[in-house]
Amino acid sequence: MAGEIVVPSLGESVSEATVAKWFKKVGDAVAADEPLLELETDKVTLEVNASSAGVLKEIKVQSGTNVAVGAVLGSIGAGSAAAAAAAPAKAEAPKKVEPSAEKGAAVPKAAQVASKPTSNDAGSKTGDSFLSPAVRKLVDDNKMNPADMSGTGKDGRLTKGDVLEALNAPKSAPAAKAPAVPSGPRNNVSREERVRMTRLRQRIAERLKDAQNTAAILTTFNEVDMSHIMALRSQYKESFEKKHGVKLGFMSFFVKAAVQALKDFPAVNAEIDGTDLVYKNYYDIGVAVSTPAGLVVPVVRDADKKGFAAIEKEIGDLGTRARDGKLSIDEMTGGTFTVTNGGVFGSLMATPIINPPQAAILGMHKVQERPVVVNGQIVIRPMMYIALSYDHRIIDGKESVSFLVRVKDAIEDPQRLLLDV
Repeated sequence: MAGEIVVPSLGESVSEATVAKWFKKVGDAVAADEPLLELETDKVTLEVNASSAGVLKEIKVQSGTNVAVGAVLGSIGAGSAAAAAAAPAKAEAPKKVEPSAEKGAAVPKAAQVASKPTSNDAGSKTGDSFLSPAVRKLVDDNKMNPADMSGTGKDGRLTKGDVLEALNAPKSAPAAKAPAVPSGPRNNVSREERVRMTRLRQRIAERLKDAQNTAAILTTFNEVDMSHIMALRSQYKESFEKKHGVKLGFMSFFVKAAVQALKDFPAVNAEIDGTDLVYKNYYDIGVAVSTPAGLVVPVVRDADKKGFAAIEKEIGDLGTRARDGKLSIDEMTGGTFTVTNGGVFGSLMATPIINPPQAAILGMHKVQERPVVVNGQIVIRPMMYIALSYDHRIIDGKESVSFLVRVKDAIEDPQRLLLDV
């Protein structure tokens, strides 16, 4: 009997994914727990593994198709690869296409169906046949789709309270859409390449634009003399790596300095929830990581309770798994403050965008030798510009400037971090 390949649970608040690519073809032999395909959500990329050994009998959903949690992607059956090789033509037959509303465009019919379960699906308890008269009237009057809501009633049925909650849920500002057609003539189409944005890239664009539309973002700058911290690293880098098995970098110093400053200025570690300000007495620091798929921000939990070695190890592990697409959704959510380092790419100065619902983000930049005045003398020092972008709805100018000065003082005199002064 064939075993179905289904879309697994994708984590809290994620109900849909895109089939990125299949690793196997119909007729290929598969081993238990062997990766079969890759799914891409707006937060993370994950692999779907075979539940049992056998042969890939059928592929129901092709690459590029949107699928909901629980959707059947294909099936695995018993038998040899040779026996199954005769079947792929049927499984991979071209799908009938239907014209879309836009002139000249065509969308596979299967993709339209697979992208979202219908309200008449036999396994759904939110279809019209399961709605009470009162709930059905409320849904119809407000032109709502029952399949878009989660039911809390018996067997997952929709209740009147579920519909009212959906009606009253705050609507986020829609992301600005790029114009469908370029304004100028396209005389070099043959020399252009059109590539569909990944779900992660679309989500990044949406969140960044939402941040600009919602928050009152300002940026304040300062500069840091990196002489002492570089001397400290030079003195202890070998013994540190020998003892802890990890290199001593700048990031752990900035994470510790940020935590110290967050304790002094709690508003920088807060967020807005409706008409309330939520002050967080814990320090989960997001560390921005660039990956081939886009920028992700894994979180170092309880950074205030961890030493330099633990922070360096965790950042290294999170960064490696981020670039390999192995991070879980939980590892990228719930941060209270973010640190990003554009200096690794040579950036001398930038204005980072906050990561909602956080109130601020600290930007590090390239270390560059510059002439500065120290005690009335012009000297050459390794200097770094640092930036704090913050939500002015929560944080006042005095707090933001004082926060950045606190970070600067801690980096220029690293002993402050050890003594917590």
